[in-house]
Amino acid sequence: MRAALRRTTVVPLLCAALVVLLMLLVIVRLPWAGDLGMHAATVERLRHDPADPGNPLVDADTPSPYYSPWMLVLGCLARATGASVFVVLRVGAVVGLALLVSGVWRYVRTLSARRVAPAVAVLCLVFLWGTSPFAWSGFLGLNSLALTVSYPSVLALGLAFHLWAWLAAAVRAVAGWGVWVGLGALWAVVLLCHQFSGVVATLGALATVVAARPARAARPRPAGASAVAVLAGVVVLWAWPYYDFFALVGAGGDLESVHRALYRDLVGRYWLVLLGVAALALRWWRDRRDPLVLFFVLGTAVVVLGWVSGHYSWGRALPAVVIPAQVAAALEVVEGWRARRQVWAGLLAGALAVGAWTQIGTVGYVVPRGALPEAVAAKYREPWVGYHWVTPWVKYGDVVMARTFPARQLPAYGAYTVAPGYPDFFLPDEAPREAAVRRYFAAGTPAGVRRAIVETYGVRWVVDRGGVRDPGLRVVAFGPGGQALYQVVR
Repeated sequence: MRAALRRTTVVPLLCAALVVLLMLLVIVRLPWAGDLGMHAATVERLRHDPADPGNPLVDADTPSPYYSPWMLVLGCLARATGASVFVVLRVGAVVGLALLVSGVWRYVRTLSARRVAPAVAVLCLVFLWGTSPFAWSGFLGLNSLALTVSYPSVLALGLAFHLWAWLAAAVRAVAGWGVWVGLGALWAVVLLCHQFSGVVATLGALATVVAARPARAARPRPAGASAVAVLAGVVVLWAWPYYDFFALVGAGGDLESVHRALYRDLVGRYWLVLLGVAALALRWWRDRRDPLVLFFVLGTAVVVLGWVSGHYSWGRALPAVVIPAQVAAALEVVEGWRARRQVWAGLLAGALAVGAWTQIGTVGYVVPRGALPEAVAAKYREPWVGYHWVTPWVKYGDVVMARTFPARQLPAYGAYTVAPGYPDFFLPDEAPREAAVRRYFAAGTPAGVRRAIVETYGVRWVVDRGGVRDPGLRVVAFGPGGQALYQVVR
């Protein structure tokens, strides 16, 4: 009996520890994909000018929502130590991962006294997804987490878990006004660090307050105290000097088209989460004010409204649907009477095994592909190569003419591009810049038009796949995939 009990405790703890170890080894590699170049560029700008960094991607004096409190800390760290932005991002990844794991631990302990519950929850958060792997910031699947661990979204979600744990304790006990002001400030920091994860944090916090059963002696009461916390958070958001947080409410356009992909292949991406939905149904049957059930309902409402209204960026609230279901699945295994736990343990173990196999290619970020079994290697996807090969020539602040894909990476090395590689709500001439890039690379564009574009944006270099024919350019280097770096001959 004791041996079986030890196994049910030690095995999940060991598996969770292996997941954390794998993530630490991934951080050493720091595979490049997605928005890593944007975050590296943000740190680079803050390193050079913490007070007035300008646009992180193009040579323009505009604000940017990427200038968050966490990026400011990392920028100052880079400035103080002289370390490269990629070293600093690795440090940030370790901190973000530590906050995420400790936050999950604290939050789950507010829901269950079982010592093994947090470890099972960690496994559910990374493996209980579906059989169509995908990567997106703010989503905690192992494959996604490996590629985004250095992003502010991971730190923001870690802080969100801490926020929910702290809030759960505050609504149950006699918490003073200072605690509620602190909660409001923490909520604002999450929103500033990653706005989409901030929405998830808000929904989880709202569910925690609505589900609260405060102690009779609790003063202030949760409703009034929550209002104070919200007011404190709004003040912090309003006072943040690097960008106007409330202006983001009007953001749309390109954001909606980009996020439409979040509503595709929902069954393939999330069908294993249905086990957690069943666990939520059991929790609702036992308690109509269960915080995980309320969290799930709020998240589902936002995601469905986003689909119906065409606001596809609201799909970024999907973690508010998935997280409570995953945590509920974990808790159903460790709570309740023994026979039911055994059935749930078998079901969950099978689902986690399927999820782990789906994402097994993640180990390719720490093990050479040639050393992987063929079945595992088939699931591995090579990260981006990067553009370090241009750095002997391209210096900080130089403007490079490049198409969208290289434009997402070149600013990480200190260069600017003519058009941003990502939608930029605060850049007023974004459309003309994009049109200029298309015109420059279009076949048949006269040399005089290209020269005018180069002079307008102060272009010193051009990166392309060797297809640009212009007497005003001179090849200085070749890179992977047939790419070439051209110097503009003035």
